[in-house]
Amino acid sequence: MNKRVSMTEIFRQREALLAVMVVALVLLVGVRAPVFLTTASLANLLTDSTLLVMLALTQMLVIVTRGIDLSVASNLALSGMVAAMLASNNPELPLLFVMLAAAGTGLALGLVNGGLIGYLALPPIVVTLGTMSVYRGLVFVISGGAWVSAHQMPANFIGFPLQRMFGLPHLVWIALGVVLAMAFLARYTRFGRDLYAIGNAPQCAAYIGIPTARRLLWTYGLSGMVAGLCGYLWVARYAVAYTEIAYGFEFTVIAACVIGGASIAGGVGSVLGTVLGALFLSVIGNALPVLQVSPFWQSALTGAVILVAVLLNAGGNRKRSRQILPLHQTELKAARSAA
Repeated sequence: MNKRVSMTEIFRQREALLAVMVVALVLLVGVRAPVFLTTASLANLLTDSTLLVMLALTQMLVIVTRGIDLSVASNLALSGMVAAMLASNNPELPLLFVMLAAAGTGLALGLVNGGLIGYLALPPIVVTLGTMSVYRGLVFVISGGAWVSAHQMPANFIGFPLQRMFGLPHLVWIALGVVLAMAFLARYTRFGRDLYAIGNAPQCAAYIGIPTARRLLWTYGLSGMVAGLCGYLWVARYAVAYTEIAYGFEFTVIAACVIGGASIAGGVGSVLGTVLGALFLSVIGNALPVLQVSPFWQSALTGAVILVAVLLNAGGNRKRSRQILPLHQTELKAARSAA
């Protein structure tokens, strides 16, 4: 009997394996350095992973559409600088207004990407590579190259991300909200289903009436909005805003998606896998200093893990491709018998 493995089963197997790897990595580091398994250390690990989780989830939706957003870290830096300057120059402003300003800035920057990619059909990697440089340059332009330091920021601006509610920092609650929202969007909304259709077969998606340009516009807009929110959370968490903030972080975000099972070829990606991919990279990032390993090894380890993930993705794509041929042959034989 010919057994066919569905893509859902493949994802479940991969996610289960990745979850085991995250737990095993934490335990292995804990054996070498028991301080890593303390409550304070694990809580810090969870808090440190939140920004990467949020950015990776919206990046995953972009990758599902056969796109990529290389400007996400520059968007974060520009939106964070806008929030820091707004708060430092106007300390009387409500914090909610500052947060909305950061998210709105990110949304506007993301819509620029989405408009160029969706309506002008420009290659995503070219567009976002260009806007990555433009947005990073604008951080210097609006700040004049100056830093916004902790003493210039209002106390509530700095304190909010790590203030606790029901025992957990606001950062964790916000990340949890984003995870639930992305899970609902990807699984239960027409918008989410349309993104997977666009990634799997763009021509067919257009043929059946999916508004591809509009979907791409708001997918990149969503990525930008979350990057803007993370911009505020980043500068508030670390109490500093400067031109080089989050420099190169876009590659870590993309790595989390790929490790989590998202296919650069489009049409494949899951919320749970992406969250686990982000947690995996966060564990590596937090473990190396504890083990007194050079931070340069983090890039090497991340690159090696990405290569393994790409090989696994390629194997999954081959399995999916092989399913088509037997089905086609069966239908062909049936047609010939009927004739």
